[in-house]
Amino acid sequence: MRKRITFLDTTLRDGEQAPGNAMTPEQKLNLALMLEEAGVDTIETGFPASSHTDFVATQFISSKLQRASFATFSRTQVNDVRIALEAGGVSDRHLVMLVATGSDLHLENKRHITREQGLEEIRETVMYAKERGLANIAVGIEDASRAKYDYIEAITRTALEAGANQIILADTTGYAVPPTFGHLISFIRRIAGPQIKISTHCHNDLGLGVANVLEAIKEGADEVQATLGGIGERAGNTSLEQVAAFLHYKGSEYGLETGIKLDKLYTAYLTLKGYIDLEDSRMQPLFGKYVFSTAAGIHQQGILNDPDTYEYVKPMDLGRERQLLVTRHSGRTIIRHLLKELGISSTDEQINALYEKFIHHSSSCDDLPTFTRKIKHELGFRATGVSV
Repeated sequence: MRKRITFLDTTLRDGEQAPGNAMTPEQKLNLALMLEEAGVDTIETGFPASSHTDFVATQFISSKLQRASFATFSRTQVNDVRIALEAGGVSDRHLVMLVATGSDLHLENKRHITREQGLEEIRETVMYAKERGLANIAVGIEDASRAKYDYIEAITRTALEAGANQIILADTTGYAVPPTFGHLISFIRRIAGPQIKISTHCHNDLGLGVANVLEAIKEGADEVQATLGGIGERAGNTSLEQVAAFLHYKGSEYGLETGIKLDKLYTAYLTLKGYIDLEDSRMQPLFGKYVFSTAAGIHQQGILNDPDTYEYVKPMDLGRERQLLVTRHSGRTIIRHLLKELGISSTDEQINALYEKFIHHSSSCDDLPTFTRKIKHELGFRATGVSV
């Protein structure tokens, strides 16, 4: 029996708070519904106490979701929770996430409070949320990867004793590497026990967000907090689609599964891209402009013979399409393929002539329809139902 890994999407909160990523409540609602359709388990709506926009977005999203749960972000302050409950209400589908200060660096230089004061904040705020009837309360430990184990243990025990039922471990600055982050997860699992949900929230400053999450899952984490396209503060967050794709292709090897529908994510990403005017990436895994395109002749020959030769990740699994591009790196195989598709017999001399004219010294990059038109025009090709 496989273990089901759940996803909490934080595109609308952590992803949105990065420069240039602001969205309207209506845009957030539309994305939330698309994420729900894609199988995301919990959708973070925002930080209601921080802005009216997040408050309204939380109202919209909490009232429209049919299956997914929703989460709100709060500091370990009673007033933050009060406002979050005003926006989202009290229900089993509302997860209140409280951010607790984990490292001594943050306690001393950002918050200017003691460890004891930090623990008291957690205790008071969790108890307040519990007394208001909330069934799902998570305490997220900010900068957990740079915190001392004795204090992380104290935070965890305080949170659980006060009534929390979930612990979130955040690699807030992308400091962690997989072995140390995995060890942190296993440490908290021993303290919290098997019934408490452990969630990860990793940033990508050193490009290790996905790797750290995968190690965390291996060591007992239950949930991944991530964003579409990995957007977020600085270098971004764990990429939702990359972890979901790993579980799709490798899950059986690790005894894991997820409810994410991979083929629904790209459409949501394109919508997000339009909302925040996100620049195109050529080679971003899964979502990059050219990740399912090839121009190299050797690769094209393999793909035309058997797509599995170069496509372990299948474009159709992501709701995308394969694309063969013709550049000076392409070979004669693509010409033979096109002529065969057009029903034209050809000699090696003709193939070589077309190659020399259109490929060998070319500085252009043509998609297949454009290149086909060039070849047809060169050959003066006319056929019923086919235009030059």
